[in-house]
Amino acid sequence: MKWRGRRGSGNIIDRRRMGGRRGVAVGGAGGLGVLAIVVVGYFLGVDLTPLLDDRQLAPQGGGEVTAADEERAQFVSVTLADTEEVWSEIFATELGATYDPAELVLFKGATQSACGGASAASGPFYCPPEERIFLDTDFFVTLDRRLGAGGDFAAAYVVAHEVAHHVQQELGILSEVNAVRRQSDEATSNALSVRIELQADCFSGIWAARAEARFGSLEPGDIAEAMNAAAQIGDDTLQREAGRTVRPESFTHGTSEQRQSWFARGYEQGEIAACDTFSVETL
Repeated sequence: MKWRGRRGSGNIIDRRRMGGRRGVAVGGAGGLGVLAIVVVGYFLGVDLTPLLDDRQLAPQGGGEVTAADEERAQFVSVTLADTEEVWSEIFATELGATYDPAELVLFKGATQSACGGASAASGPFYCPPEERIFLDTDFFVTLDRRLGAGGDFAAAYVVAHEVAHHVQQELGILSEVNAVRRQSDEATSNALSVRIELQADCFSGIWAARAEARFGSLEPGDIAEAMNAAAQIGDDTLQREAGRTVRPESFTHGTSEQRQSWFARGYEQGEIAACDTFSVETL
């Protein structure tokens, strides 16, 4: 992905030097068990650290912001700026509306949000009450080394997916569906969550296609990186990797195949109307 030398977003809130608890230690005895919990936490959007033994928590500060951290932050800023331009154009041309961009909070270790604590175990997430995305850039290292989803466009896909949740909020979809979920049983709530997440994957595909056309930023292999990332973070794949029985009724994001399919649909068709996951019977 060609991103260096291009403008960054003005909607970055940098909390990386504020300190806080440093998240979860994955080394040492029992590291694989801890890793499984952290991996599931990353993509379910739930802080699973209470399941860990106190000895596995590392009460450290935010740590030094390294040169690698700074480069990742710049990458996130440019990617966020790209999403702002793309979605502003789509809202104006397709909807006759104005897109109000989300803010993105960069943190290192842990921070607080209106949706609860953000940590290494909670992973990237969108918080609707604040209309903010929360992201620890160390996550990209985990994405690459632990989940086998390396490459800069895999990381861009993660950012675009969280921005897509903000797009859903701007369209009124997220608040409406979450209101129904709050009044539903667990199985129905999970099923609706899957449709939300797959629509966000589809919106991410739209962004990828528009970014390619608008900025010429995609390089050979970039879409393959995004498709691989989608495969690695499907609910079925994560449950298998965590050594658990695959339980479709517990899915909240969709299978690897579904995530790839809806990203590809957005990329190939390039229109919001193509991403209506709520009107189809089979996902």
